[in-house]
Amino acid sequence: MRLVGPNGEQVGIVAIGDALRLAQEADLDLVEVAAEARPPVCKLMDYGKWKYENAQKAREARRNQSHTIIKEMKLRPKIDPHDYETKKGHVVRFLKAGDKVKITIMFRGREQSRPELGFRLLQRLAADVEELGYVESAPKQDGRNMIMVMAPHRKQQSQPGRKRTEADAPTTEEAAASTQQDPAAQATA
Repeated sequence: MRLVGPNGEQVGIVAIGDALRLAQEADLDLVEVAAEARPPVCKLMDYGKWKYENAQKAREARRNQSHTIIKEMKLRPKIDPHDYETKKGHVVRFLKAGDKVKITIMFRGREQSRPELGFRLLQRLAADVEELGYVESAPKQDGRNMIMVMAPHRKQQSQPGRKRTEADAPTTEEAAASTQQDPAAQATA
């Protein structure tokens, strides 16, 4: 078998017994890395430490993952103006929170023969909230319903709780100008 040392160096082609002896001497594990290769490749490593580090990396990746939530808002084609404003307010709140919004218009009875009413309503809603989100999935008829999906724009810089970066920090000239403008504030500090 081909043996790789604990630091990644090539030891060479070694018999299995010799590889096990080297692993015992170094107090490491002999791990088969590539069984399909000819000859098979094995590595000397601390297997428990390797598993622990991989678990830590996976946990960190899960922590940094963002979960997209899809909220749903249902409308009717003949919606009252006040009800429309209320529903639009909910859509605005969802988009500000960073959630996607699935807007469904439900048609009943004779309303099904006038899908353009629902299409116009969805276009109006999209235009009303275009500063917060964009149409991810265009309106499409699905049986008795018409569906459109809106997603929030990418993160803006004016988010609450956002950590200040070096790019946000004032330049030395700006800092000097602000301290020169108010000498009374310097005396009290």
